[in-house]
Amino acid sequence: MIVSFPDIFQLLLAFLFFLFGNLLIFFKADGPRKLKKLSDLYFLFHHQISSGILLDLRNLENFGCKKMSSLSRELAFLILQFLDEEKFKETVHNLEKESGFFFNMRYFEDAVTNGEWDDVEKYLSGFTKVDDNRYSMKIFFEIRKQKYLEALDKRDNAKAVEILTKDLKVFSSFNEDLFKEITMLLTLQNFRENDQLSKYGDTKSARGTMLVELKKLIEANPLFRDKLQFPNLKNSRLRTLINQSLNWQHQLCKNPKPNPDIKTLFVDHSCGQPNGARAPSPVNNPLMGSMPKVGGFLPMGGPGPFQHAPAPMTASLGGWMANPSSVPHQAVSVGPMGLIPPSNAASMQKRPRTPPTNNPALDYQTADSEHTLKRSRPFGASEEVNNLAVNILPVTYPGQSHSRSSYSAEDLPKNVFAHLNQGSSVKSMDFHPAYQTLLLVGTNIGDVAIWEVASRERLAFRNFKVWDLGGCTMALQASLASEYTASVNRVMWSPDGTLFGVAYSKHIVHIYAYHGSDDLRNHLEIDAHVGNVSDLAFSNPNKQLCIITCGEDKAIKVWDAASGAKQYTFEGHEAPVYSLCPHHKENIQFIFSTAIDGKIKAWLYDNMGSRVDYDAPGHSCTTMAYSADGTRLFSCGTSKDGESHIVEWNESEGAVKRTYLGLGKRSVGVVQFDTTKNRFLVAGDDFVIKYWDMDNVNLLTVTDAEGSLPASPCIRFNKEGLLLAVSTSDNGVKILANAEGVRLMRSIENRASGSVVKRPMINAFGASSSAAVTSRDMIALNGDRSLPDVKPRISDELEKSRIWKLTEIDEPSQLRSLRLPDSLLSVRIMRLIYTNSGGAILALAYNAVHKLWKWQKNERNVTGKATTAVPPQLWQPSSGILMTNDISETNLEEAVPCFALSKNDSYVMSASGGKISLFNMMTFKTMTTFMPPPPAATFLAFHPQDNNVIAIGMEDSSIQIYNVRVDEVKIKLKGHQKRVTGLAFSNVLNVLVSSGADAQLCLWSVDGWEMKASKFLQIPPGCAPKPLAHTRVQFHQDQVHVLVVHETQLAIYEASKLDSVKQWVPRESSSAITDATFSCDSQSVYASFENGSICVLTATGLKLRCRINPAAYLPSNPSSRAYPLVIATHPSEPNQIALGLNDGGVHVLEPLEMEGKWGTVPPQENDDYIFLETLPLLVTTRFTSESLNLFYKYRSNSVRGQTRAGPPWEDMKKKSSDSVNGLFGNAYFMKWTAEDLLGVVRHHPIPCVFAAALLFFMGVEYTLYMVPSTAPPFDLGFVATISLHRLLESRPALNTILAGLNTVFVGMQTAYILWTWLIEGRPRATISALFMFTCRGILGYATQLPLPEGFLGSGVDFPVGNVSFFLFYSGHVAASIIASLDMKRMQRWELAYTFDALNVLQVVRLLSTRGHYTIDLAVGIGAGILFDSLAGKYEDRKKREVCNH
Repeated sequence: MIVSFPDIFQLLLAFLFFLFGNLLIFFKADGPRKLKKLSDLYFLFHHQISSGILLDLRNLENFGCKKMSSLSRELAFLILQFLDEEKFKETVHNLEKESGFFFNMRYFEDAVTNGEWDDVEKYLSGFTKVDDNRYSMKIFFEIRKQKYLEALDKRDNAKAVEILTKDLKVFSSFNEDLFKEITMLLTLQNFRENDQLSKYGDTKSARGTMLVELKKLIEANPLFRDKLQFPNLKNSRLRTLINQSLNWQHQLCKNPKPNPDIKTLFVDHSCGQPNGARAPSPVNNPLMGSMPKVGGFLPMGGPGPFQHAPAPMTASLGGWMANPSSVPHQAVSVGPMGLIPPSNAASMQKRPRTPPTNNPALDYQTADSEHTLKRSRPFGASEEVNNLAVNILPVTYPGQSHSRSSYSAEDLPKNVFAHLNQGSSVKSMDFHPAYQTLLLVGTNIGDVAIWEVASRERLAFRNFKVWDLGGCTMALQASLASEYTASVNRVMWSPDGTLFGVAYSKHIVHIYAYHGSDDLRNHLEIDAHVGNVSDLAFSNPNKQLCIITCGEDKAIKVWDAASGAKQYTFEGHEAPVYSLCPHHKENIQFIFSTAIDGKIKAWLYDNMGSRVDYDAPGHSCTTMAYSADGTRLFSCGTSKDGESHIVEWNESEGAVKRTYLGLGKRSVGVVQFDTTKNRFLVAGDDFVIKYWDMDNVNLLTVTDAEGSLPASPCIRFNKEGLLLAVSTSDNGVKILANAEGVRLMRSIENRASGSVVKRPMINAFGASSSAAVTSRDMIALNGDRSLPDVKPRISDELEKSRIWKLTEIDEPSQLRSLRLPDSLLSVRIMRLIYTNSGGAILALAYNAVHKLWKWQKNERNVTGKATTAVPPQLWQPSSGILMTNDISETNLEEAVPCFALSKNDSYVMSASGGKISLFNMMTFKTMTTFMPPPPAATFLAFHPQDNNVIAIGMEDSSIQIYNVRVDEVKIKLKGHQKRVTGLAFSNVLNVLVSSGADAQLCLWSVDGWEMKASKFLQIPPGCAPKPLAHTRVQFHQDQVHVLVVHETQLAIYEASKLDSVKQWVPRESSSAITDATFSCDSQSVYASFENGSICVLTATGLKLRCRINPAAYLPSNPSSRAYPLVIATHPSEPNQIALGLNDGGVHVLEPLEMEGKWGTVPPQENDDYIFLETLPLLVTTRFTSESLNLFYKYRSNSVRGQTRAGPPWEDMKKKSSDSVNGLFGNAYFMKWTAEDLLGVVRHHPIPCVFAAALLFFMGVEYTLYMVPSTAPPFDLGFVATISLHRLLESRPALNTILAGLNTVFVGMQTAYILWTWLIEGRPRATISALFMFTCRGILGYATQLPLPEGFLGSGVDFPVGNVSFFLFYSGHVAASIIASLDMKRMQRWELAYTFDALNVLQVVRLLSTRGHYTIDLAVGIGAGILFDSLAGKYEDRKKREVCNH
């Protein structure tokens, strides 16, 4: 070959260039260790010369540049992006390989990790060959060596020989010694016997080690230069360019059509015949939608540029489009359907379809509905730009970036303010949506705690415990039998902060009701999933609070938050579901779900299947979250290999819009993240906390929070973004704060130290009301993290709370009201109720006629629920009959109408003083009648578990439990003195509460129908109720508290003991209460009055928040005095009420839409009304109404400063003495009958047994021979334990052991009794013990008895040391009884039963050692009970004195 001088010069230049570049890379990559000999460089260069590679510098193939123009190369990248978005994975990698423009390192890593060696080499062959350079040779050698070693490791020698001869043989010409050494490995039993391979681990670790080396070689290889980074392109760039082209083609049409029908891209677009109007842009009126594959995100914003044939899901999506376009050619112009209406569809309805012709610059949007394109020269553009070719006309993108808030990086919480010691590893956290410093924490051992982070105080705590094991599935019972522990996977507050949910690693979800401070109550236990419950969330579809759960059984389930009833089950994931993200756009409610296989799906609240099926980056376990304003969607996840991704999504395309840099490639666990202030992202990764600006992919800042963080800490912002909670590796939580957060915490600390507010006071049945809240707390307590960012102004809100004003509604313009149409005779409404579906109202009038109003489902009322916006229809069947109660031989003035509706709204049971009638609600026909009077029915209530059983309150003060199916009265309950006017069942307590016209409450056990308690209402001083004033009862949603309604007051009782919790008494100028009821969510109480006003009170403390005056809903008519007799609340709309008036009208009231609720929550005090908190009942026995009136008359006069000669009891004595002469004539026993005597035996068998025992022992006492004075006392207990006494006498060591154990038990009693007072603040047990021991000392000293014969003392007995002690009575036994009774009051049943069992053993030991007589022990039991009761009475009296003062 003849070589000319230019060729030699060129060759020398090539050599120098190659030598310099490789030396640089050589030393940078720690070459001496890698290549061993510098001569190898020369050898490699010589090999490349001989291969004819470096022949011409103008051919740059060796440096990664194919002979293609720059635009052609960019087009290839656009095609790669398009194919990747359309999920043509294999085609993408083939094009990468064939073009050689982009080396996909992630694909290469996956192939190497999975051992797909053929694919690895095939992919590499598109970028380099074995002999291209030293780096390439090293890459191929490492891959083939690993393949060879894996074959040897599997003992597959045949495969190893094949690899050796076919793949590794090529390297023998470069290093024959190395090839021989590799060959010798075949002769070894285990190739790890070779010294150089002794550290070879398993296959997975070896591949990982090799992959690190390969990545270094690839990055150093000049052939891969500029091929490892994909260009930063906007999403769907190729679609955008094609759409712009169509814009221009359409603009250049001579006769553009308004709605061009573009069916192909193969030829240029051209409109047909003119239609007389200039068309808008084909992108403004989108010609083509996006073409999502099955499994792609549905567009959630503007339409994309392409439209394929409708996907299979399209038909099912049409029904839930919020605002479908009404323009013609809908398939062309509307674009693809999405979870929200396309934004341009709305704009088309608002703008003229024909653009103005006098505007020289017409705007046309691009594919993502955010960009604009101008046909004429854009304003401010140069002439050179205007003369550019059409296909490169510059395009402006106004509005592309999101508006940036005024927050800076200094606003991020990065400084550690507090450290909370939880005690176990934290798994999940959530700040209260209203109270900014209240933190909910769940741990790996099932513990749940609520912390006040400002004071570092743990307010409430629960550990894992199944509430109702018998109601659980067998799978859960089996799981708990093997291991009774569970980890918390997720804790979350409800939007208003009154509930929170806990998802456990075993099957169940617990929902708690939080009432402030340490008041935490069980609300719902849901056996939700088979196996692990991964996540839970709250949502409000159809304005009804729901709980959403997902789990290991691959299902998503939706539950009613009030009842726990399952509403929806979504199935479609192929792997366990990992996380949930409910959200809403406009009026569309949907749920994102992610699975552990990286699949993302979206669901509507229907049974139509998932609307989205997409892959999370890296096929990772992913969580999703929206920004606070709900406009931007983010996700963060970690793959099985530990690679983490945090990205922002383009909802309109279902593609990743932005990938944030800085997360680790080998994260431990799943990285958690959160968003705040519509501006920042934060994630816990690599033992630190990392922050990003949402609009910048690079890390903003990092903090280690002063150390002690786990590899992937759990993190959570509070709502304002002032505080950040971070879990620590030492089982704690660190609270990070910014400057404003520190000020907030300091202000709360200062107020706490000043005894203003220490703990958040959350309403017992409602939302939070605390002085230490921020501005947004006072605005709304809905917990929605999408509220606008408002910085807290504590002092302003405190000032607002001081000037709180009662909301008065005086005018019709201040509310929405509707009087229901009525063509029947208008007579006063006696009973009123909504149907359980919420779509109708049923009323019972004075004339025994029922009226049913139904709302129809139509365009104006799409839900078909009751509303003031649309009048209902007074419904009657086609037969025209009316539902009318039997009133034959009935005096309507004395009758007490009543009815009860079945749960399915199919029938109603009703009475108006006559027989009870059962009506069919569809046909109005009378199905049956029963129970003719007398006595007449006065109240009806269905049994909660059996619609065939009803409780019937009667005129004669009895309650009859009646079975409709068998037409039989099961039992008759007696306890009231006057007619029964209210009945309410509790599912939770399994009790029936009844109320009567005697102002008495009775508590009945549903199991045996025995009376458990009875209390009289405390009638307020100065109030004289009517003789037959009705008392109504209604259970709170928690089924534990009961609302009591009397014309003089409203009260909340704790039903299990009928203890008064709250009482509300209108001031003297107010008229009588006619009716009251809880709202459907039990957050409010609505009360109606005789003066026509309606009061709305908080259910928590019965505090007035709003008053509706009659002028607001009643027409002005001085001649008619209309007022509501009854009030009813909607079953699902907590702010809608219905009123039944004395003039026959029925009104429905709702607050204004802009208000949303009735008034605002009041502060702690309100001087307009009397609040009697935690008052004990003054009346506990059956006083007559006359004696009560005398008492309150005296009390009222005393309050007013008037004096009397004596107490009211003197008047009663005088009245009683006047009737002495007729004492026996009116004696109670004179009215007894034989039936009454038999009834006593039947209903009170225990007292009858005691009466028989009295007669028996009277006989024994008069016939028994007395024990002689010289003989030892006779003790039956000593006789029964004689054998045990002899055993202990013969074995003193055993006696000492038992005495020591008995002393330990005495210590347990003492510790518990002191604990209840010193720790729990309940002094009753301590007071009773003091009473008991004092009385024992007095009696023991007064009558000093000798020790029984055979007493066996012990030095370890109590009192210790064989000292003297009082025999009468046993303090050991009495103290144990006092402790056990307190445990039972607190429902600590297991502990109480343990103490009882130990007390029995203690009694046996005391008898065996002759430490006490049997009578001492028996009296000790009675003393414990007696003094516990006396201590309770003492406590009640002291409370009453405090309240009176």
